[in-house]
Amino acid sequence: MKTVTLNVTIPTDLFVAVNESEQVWEDWLKIATAIHFYQLQKLTIGKAAQLANLPRLEFENVLATYQIPISNLTYFDIENDIAKLRNL
Repeated sequence: MKTVTLNVTIPTDLFVAVNESEQVWEDWLKIATAIHFYQLQKLTIGKAAQLANLPRLEFENVLATYQIPISNLTYFDIENDIAKLRNL
């Protein structure tokens, strides 16, 4: 898989304030970005998990921790699906 490396500049005083390593920052930036694009429905849950560098189930657990639904289906979507199934 082809990848792209992005450089993000973070002031050192933030590292001191948060007291976390560069690796922890990198991991959490990936997860936060994945969550953000998932919530905007720009990434599927599978692609968001891939961006977060987590297995899908683990990414779903992260979403649950932050009380973010693992499905973007609306009540209207579900009602339409039920109506379609009734017509089979």
